[in-house]
Amino acid sequence: MHTELINKYNVPVPRYTSYPPANYFEPFSNSRYLEAVEQSNHASDSALSFYLHIPFCRHLCHYCGCNSYPMARTEIVESYVKALHQEMELILPLLDKNRPIAQIHYGGGSPTAIPIALIKELNDHLLSSFPVIDRPEIAIECHPGYLSEADWQQLTGCGFNRFSIGVQDFNTEVLKIVNRRPSLLPMEEIFALLREKGASINLDLLYGLPKQTVDSFARSIEQAIALSPDRLVTFGYAHVPWVNKRQLILEKSGLPDSREKRAMFDTAAGLLHASGYQSIGMDHFVRPDDELSLAMKNRQLHRNFQGYCTRRTTAQVYALGVTGISQLESAYAQNTKDIPHYIETMGRGELCIAKGYALSPTEQLTREVIEALMCNECIDWKALSERLHVSVSALKAATAYDEQKLSAFAHDGLIRYTDTYLEMTAEGSAFVRNVAASLDKLMLHTPHSYSKPL
Repeated sequence: MHTELINKYNVPVPRYTSYPPANYFEPFSNSRYLEAVEQSNHASDSALSFYLHIPFCRHLCHYCGCNSYPMARTEIVESYVKALHQEMELILPLLDKNRPIAQIHYGGGSPTAIPIALIKELNDHLLSSFPVIDRPEIAIECHPGYLSEADWQQLTGCGFNRFSIGVQDFNTEVLKIVNRRPSLLPMEEIFALLREKGASINLDLLYGLPKQTVDSFARSIEQAIALSPDRLVTFGYAHVPWVNKRQLILEKSGLPDSREKRAMFDTAAGLLHASGYQSIGMDHFVRPDDELSLAMKNRQLHRNFQGYCTRRTTAQVYALGVTGISQLESAYAQNTKDIPHYIETMGRGELCIAKGYALSPTEQLTREVIEALMCNECIDWKALSERLHVSVSALKAATAYDEQKLSAFAHDGLIRYTDTYLEMTAEGSAFVRNVAASLDKLMLHTPHSYSKPL
């Protein structure tokens, strides 16, 4: 990639895992969330997605920007899981019982830090309350550093059909610097065990960490390819010490610059493409027979806070647990981040929404436009207008559509566009966030801080 493009476009912009981004959330009441839940029963997306946040970790990784907390005493963990059940009992009765579950996703923290028997009870509670679609996605994020063979066997009996394994890097020197334990079992044994149960496997790797080089990260990618995961994610480390002060520790060891980070990603992508994997969105790679690949070809890729999904598994998200963010058609709502407060409030039979955002009809249109670009790297204005039953002019009016800005992107080789179509070029795809930001009216006068694309 040309240095001048990196210098010009490697500027802070939102990641757009939601629209508006979460830093636009404001104080939000329980009653406003309950109103959005009621409205969600009448939305076009009728399927249900549940996100359960398990905030505990055996050790906190220095790079992590997630809502994670040190492992608590047994009685606190049990009280927290009880509170999750109590939150279900508050929300589930409000949902239409004919709506099917399309997704269940456990994130954190490290969901596998808590006793697996408790996880099974949570899954059973949800799956006994609603029907499910054909082949629902029941997924859990796993830290392999603490899981024995018996633990993996127990997890496969909980109903999960997708396991996201957080490897981050196969280089133990890198893991030591970032305070992450390497896998307890050889990864080949874990894969064999899960594959025997018919499960799909994701591997998550992270680039841009101290002591990583283009060559060292390439070796980690080669090790990952040898395992043949169904999906592989190469997240770029986002250095945001104003959000997570622990990240300042990594500055002592030195961080790769933006050019080296980009070279890590490009080298990884080249190796993955040569091995038959296909790019999905900004950072995912999948086998050609994966349903995400087909969705990408058909411009039907979708995403939520949990990651990319297809229109088949697209659903409104009802989040449970501390800091969990519900993504409904008309609003976002985020729970408190205080674990004792969450446990106490749920024990009283009350919700504890801390903040959220009610989207105006115009912002709902903007969300659709930006999501189309971020997921599928193109906007077919006519097809989108037909799906949303609005005019093309109304869609463009909902955004900060600016012919001059688009012309500049096209001149630099980032996009191709006409009055009816906009698509990223191969070289421009690294800067899809920049193009999305140019369509975002909220970015015209934003006071918020963001990470850089590279």
